[in-house]
Amino acid sequence: MSTLRSALLIARKDLLVEARSRELAYTTLFFAVACVLVFSFAFVSEGKAIDGAAAGILWVAVAFSGTLALGRAFERERQSETLRALLLAPAERTAVYLGKLAGLLVLMAAVEIVIVPVIGLLFAAPIGRAPWLLAALLGAGTLGFAGVGTLFAAMLVRAHSRDVLLPVLLYPITVPVIIAGVRGTGAIFAAEPNFDAAVAWLSMLVFFDAVFVTLALWTFAPVMEE
Repeated sequence: MSTLRSALLIARKDLLVEARSRELAYTTLFFAVACVLVFSFAFVSEGKAIDGAAAGILWVAVAFSGTLALGRAFERERQSETLRALLLAPAERTAVYLGKLAGLLVLMAAVEIVIVPVIGLLFAAPIGRAPWLLAALLGAGTLGFAGVGTLFAAMLVRAHSRDVLLPVLLYPITVPVIIAGVRGTGAIFAAEPNFDAAVAWLSMLVFFDAVFVTLALWTFAPVMEE
């Protein structure tokens, strides 16, 4: 069985389970929207948001809700004690990583589809100014964040304090991704938009993605060894 086909089967399995329970989707979405609402009371006054707040709050919501999703990436396998069976399946270990990553990306993309209009509404952000560039920034940033997070979630699956350790390990590593995402999005949302700067930050995100995902693919198999 090819690695790509195995990864698609794992992602399909996770998404089907989530579609039936909708536990993680509802929890992640509620957390992201609540995060945006709370910050809107702090950074919006008389219908006007502080300059640069919209971009920062968007990426904070993405990071926090993504961390919540990552913390549950391997939880079902751990609870039902099927992680060993998944690793013993006739597929490369990298297929497990890619499948889990794909499922998380779909979930995070669904959350972002909801919170971006909420950001636009509450912060009067011009989300329709360069929608494809904004989507590319979110996609590249989400890939870099989830790429590292999936590896750390796998590393900590047997740790008793995994919910505490995951953000402690994840945030320092993904700081470049968050900063690039905020600066690129801020360049689009600015009163005088700078699309060249946004494209430059997008290029940097693509570079981070290539490095982070390559390193994760290289280290995932040794990490998951018994």
